[in-house]
Amino acid sequence: MYGRKVKLRFLFIIIILITLILTTFLILKSLEENVVYFQSPSEIKSLIEIDKSKIRVGGMVKKNSISISSNEVNFIITDFKNEINVTYSGAVPNLFAEGKGVVAEGFLKDRNFFSATKILAKHDENYMPPEVKEALGEK
Repeated sequence: MYGRKVKLRFLFIIIILITLILTTFLILKSLEENVVYFQSPSEIKSLIEIDKSKIRVGGMVKKNSISISSNEVNFIITDFKNEINVTYSGAVPNLFAEGKGVVAEGFLKDRNFFSATKILAKHDENYMPPEVKEALGEK
């Protein structure tokens, strides 16, 4: 019915399609594992179920909330509606200060406590990530 050339072309096209589908699937699967979701303190308070995956919490560092002990920094992130207590062990960026924007990456202990593994405040003092600005309702 079909010649040898047509069968080989068809087989070649099928192999290319299968390879493309498999490659796309593997890329999306690996990206899925590395995605870190951003949430504000208000969104965390409204969670029905606390997930144990890594998330980012963003907002402003509440005034007079930073307490530094020998190897731990405790502070409160607020979006001016709700607050969440954050603990972090390690060196904080130079721009980390009260009243400034911050994004903390880590794990939720519960709706009120967050254990940070990374503090993201490596921007200049006027910059605010779009997600934080949107969560705070600023334009």
